[in-house]
Amino acid sequence: MSTLAHNNHGAAAHAAGHDDHHHDAGENTLLGFWVYLMSDVLIFASLFATYVVLQGGTNGGPSAKDLFDLSFVAWETALLLFSSLTFGLGMIAMHQSKKGQMFFWLAITWLLGAGFMAMEIWEFNHLIHQGYGPDHSAFLSAFFALVGTHGLHVTAGLLWLTVMFIQLSQDGLTQRNKTRMMCLSLFWHFLDLIWIGVFSVVYLSGAM
Repeated sequence: MSTLAHNNHGAAAHAAGHDDHHHDAGENTLLGFWVYLMSDVLIFASLFATYVVLQGGTNGGPSAKDLFDLSFVAWETALLLFSSLTFGLGMIAMHQSKKGQMFFWLAITWLLGAGFMAMEIWEFNHLIHQGYGPDHSAFLSAFFALVGTHGLHVTAGLLWLTVMFIQLSQDGLTQRNKTRMMCLSLFWHFLDLIWIGVFSVVYLSGAM
């Protein structure tokens, strides 16, 4: 009996140590991802500063007020901000181990993000076909660099979410997958915050 109790105690201790290892690894992953996000903040801060400096360099062409349609951009903004809400609902479902609800909300998030990107690509294509591409003026170069970099990040987020659909379907709600989803959630909400800055600095102030 004492041997059995000793073995059970050893197994329990091993399991507790295993859980602690996963917990520590998850915390380290989240900490590392925060560091990455801070580096991304520096990149976007540089792009915002460049845009503010160059927005008056229109080379005799149209300015932001002439080119941008606030109603169109408002719909873009609504799609992305609503996707942040649905992502949050998906994360709540994940923490409650409601896998079906989680997949539903994350699928809605993906569709909203894809809709946002479709509108952004249409806007870029429309400007280029009008002859107002990034090579037209310093203002447009800065605009395409800032908004395009944000769009690349959203595209990366959509690809990451697609990969997570596959991993969650195959492996379920493992601790590793939960940690990955928490990192992706931080990334997605970060992009929404950056877009609020883009909407305010580029589109809203440009239309005034």
